[in-house]
Amino acid sequence: MHAALSPAATGARLIERAAELARHSDAAGHYTRTYLTPAHRAAARQIEQWMREAGMATRVDALGSVIGRYEASAAGAKTLLMGSHYDSVRNGGRYDGVLGILVPIACAAELHERGERLQYAIEVAAFADEEGARFQTSFLASRAMIGRFDPALLERRDADGVTLAEAMRGAGLDPAKVPEARIDTSRLGAYVEVHIEQGPVLLDEGRALGVVTTIAGGTRHALRVRGTAGHAGTVPMAMRHDALAAAAEMVLAIERRCGAGGSLVGTVGILEVRDGSGNVIPGEVEFSADIRAGEDATREAAERDVFVECEGIARRRGVTLERTRTHQVHAVACAPWLQDLLARAIEKSGADPAGKPARRLPSGAGHDAMIFAEVTDVGMLFVRCGAGGVSHNPAETITAEDGAAAQEALLQLLRALRLP
Repeated sequence: MHAALSPAATGARLIERAAELARHSDAAGHYTRTYLTPAHRAAARQIEQWMREAGMATRVDALGSVIGRYEASAAGAKTLLMGSHYDSVRNGGRYDGVLGILVPIACAAELHERGERLQYAIEVAAFADEEGARFQTSFLASRAMIGRFDPALLERRDADGVTLAEAMRGAGLDPAKVPEARIDTSRLGAYVEVHIEQGPVLLDEGRALGVVTTIAGGTRHALRVRGTAGHAGTVPMAMRHDALAAAAEMVLAIERRCGAGGSLVGTVGILEVRDGSGNVIPGEVEFSADIRAGEDATREAAERDVFVECEGIARRRGVTLERTRTHQVHAVACAPWLQDLLARAIEKSGADPAGKPARRLPSGAGHDAMIFAEVTDVGMLFVRCGAGGVSHNPAETITAEDGAAAQEALLQLLRALRLP
C-alpha cells in the first residue's frame, strides 16, 4: 500500500487531471469536446485508465459512457452510482461535469489503497453526452442507461450533416445495441453527483461546499420566424414584414416575462438570420429559447405567456412563427436523507467555518441526477466556483483546496452511507 496523499497533493492532482482532460479538445485554443469526436474518444480512454489505476473494473456501454466498478465487501450488495459527464459545451470550462468524475475516482483510489471495501458496490459513470452540443441530445447517455433512449434521435444531424447513427458507427459503436446500455435499476441504492456550483452563492458566502436541495426543470425550443425578404432601400418601413425585427421583439418578450423573479430564468442563446445580407430585409430567422424554474408550474405558466405574446407579435407584424420543443426535463427534489448525509459529511470534513451548518441551495442548471431521479433517490454536492462563479466559460475555475475538500466530504459520505 502507498501512503495516502496529503490534502494539498489530493487537490493538486484533481486540478492536474482536469487540465490533462481539457487538452482533449475539438478545437485548438479553447475547450470544446462534443459527442464522439476524436477528442471525446481520447478523453474516454484517459478516464478509463484512471479508473483502472484506482482499482476499478471498467466497461464502456453502447453509447460510449465509461463505467468503473469497485466491488462491495460481500456479494449481492446494492450499488451506489456516482458520476457526471465528460462532454462539454462549446468554448466551455474544464471542471463542468469532469469534476464529478474525477472526485469519485479519487475516492475509489483511496479506498483501494487502504484495502477498504464498503457494504455496497460503487460505480462511477462518465456519461458520454449530457450537454448535447453536437446533436442537440441533452442527457442522451443517462437516459439510455435507465432505458429512456428515443430511437428517433439516431437520425439527428450535426452541423456537418452527419447523423447520430453514422457518428456512432464511425466511433465503433453499434446503434442497434443501444438498448444494451440499460442498467438494472433495481440494484441501485442511490445516485450521488459532485458538481461545480456554476454560480456565485458559495463563493460570496465564503463556503467551499454546499448541498443541493432541488434541480430546476427546463425546456428548450427552436423557433422560426418567416417574413418577407426585400430590398433595404426600396420597401417602405410601414410595408415591411421583417423577420428579424419580429424575432427581436420576441426575444425581449422572453426576457421580460422570465425576469419576473424567483427561480424563473429565460435565455435566447442562438439567433441566426438565414441568408442574411446587409442590404436585405431579413426574411427568415431562427432562434432558441431556454426557460427554466425550480417549480414546474412556474415554468409552464411562463412558457404559456411567452408564446402567446410571441404569436401576437407575429400576427401584428405579418410574419409566421413555427415552434418545436427540443428538450424537456421536470424539476427534481434531492432526497432529504441524502441531503442530511451530505450536510453531515461537509460538517465533518472541516471544509466550512466551525459551528456553521452546511449550506443548502438549489441548482438552476440541469444535471444527470435529474434523469436518475426517475428510478432512485439522488443527492448532489456542490463545489465552489471561482472567478465570480462563472461557468460554461473558459474562466471557470476551482481551487485545489476546494477540490480536496470535496474529496474528503465525499469519502465521509461513502463511509457513513448504508444501503439496504
